[in-house]
Amino acid sequence: MKDYLDWTERKGIWASSTPSPLLPTLRAIVQAGICMGLYLYLSPKFPLSRFSEPLYYEWGFWHRLFYQYMSGFTARWKYYFIWSISEAAIIISGLGFTGWSASSPPKAKWDRSKNVDVLGVELAGSAVQLPLVWNVQVSTWLRYYVYERLIQKGKKPGFLQLLGTQTVSAIWHGLYPGYIIFFVQSALMINGSRVIYRWQQAVSNSVLRSILAFLNFAYTLLVLNYSCIGFQVLSFKETLASYQSVYYVGTIVPIVCLLLGNVFKPARKPKAQKAE
Repeated sequence: MKDYLDWTERKGIWASSTPSPLLPTLRAIVQAGICMGLYLYLSPKFPLSRFSEPLYYEWGFWHRLFYQYMSGFTARWKYYFIWSISEAAIIISGLGFTGWSASSPPKAKWDRSKNVDVLGVELAGSAVQLPLVWNVQVSTWLRYYVYERLIQKGKKPGFLQLLGTQTVSAIWHGLYPGYIIFFVQSALMINGSRVIYRWQQAVSNSVLRSILAFLNFAYTLLVLNYSCIGFQVLSFKETLASYQSVYYVGTIVPIVCLLLGNVFKPARKPKAQKAE
């Protein structure tokens, strides 16, 4: 709110002349156009109605899994469009200006309203990265006002804090079964990804570390697109039917990772002693 008031009253970073918002606005508009174009092209090819058609259940496992991936991939472009066009509106107003970079020469920053990093989502190396690149403003709010407040003093955050945060997010989206299932799934997904990341950081062999990094990427790709079916179809029956069609693989894999994480715990690196 303070930033908004400063902007309206021409205070703070807006007290002096600000750079032209034309180019960053055009960039956001072009991105929005590409996103909408891809959505309009892909959505007829991968309709959500297919999940309730007999044809879908006649396909083999890998075909159904691929369709789930493409369904999630297609749906995301709609949100990319919405966030890109809203970002353009904030930038052109001048409110999107956040100051100057520390580079030489300094460059204007217009990321106040940035809500998504498209490549960051589609190429996420870990599910832990997703809240940092998807619906960024809401994720930031949830972190500060829900997640961090659930952490007990003197204790490290765990699965329950993450689950509580995701449950609040589900209720905020709406009381549809698909939302609840998706956000519970997302808590499992993020925690499972943390386990793989800890293994990745614990190994010293570069080849093994690269393999684990790829596994984390593949894990994120699999579980995200499996889970988001619930976010799209919303109904309890259709969500479970789509999950069952691929043998609940996106639920079983995170649970297995969590169980293995309790068995194979990477050794903690010793803390560096302070020089006397």
